[in-house]
Amino acid sequence: MKAFMASAPYLVALSAGFLVQFSKFVSHMLMHREINFRRLVGTGGMPSAHSASVAALSTAVGFREGTGTTLFAVTLFFSLVVMYDAAGLRRAAGLQARVLNRIVEDQYAHRGLLPNRLSELLGHTPFEVLVGALLGVLYGVVWYL
Repeated sequence: MKAFMASAPYLVALSAGFLVQFSKFVSHMLMHREINFRRLVGTGGMPSAHSASVAALSTAVGFREGTGTTLFAVTLFFSLVVMYDAAGLRRAAGLQARVLNRIVEDQYAHRGLLPNRLSELLGHTPFEVLVGALLGVLYGVVWYL
């Protein structure tokens, strides 16, 4: 049981995501000289924690079950869908939020009101997704070697 837990793919995926997300928190702290705990749980930014997690999961399943298995094929497909979504749909939603924030600010500026802002950092650029995926694969390989 202990050997199973030590190499369980979900632990590889979770720890990869947490590590990448924590690196974004530390990076923000060093660059801006402020502590922003939202960076621990927020979406978007370099690299993609979602991509790192699912890539690490696929890598771990490949090592544990083999790359010719149905389970590996399912996790790989799942990983590609998550990464496509991060760079496509969620990124588009973030760009729309930016436009909506500008429109709302323009409408409220003359009234002296401060409207609630929509989150603009939702998705990732394709490069952020690629870097996250590469880090996830590397993390999974290191975990199993």
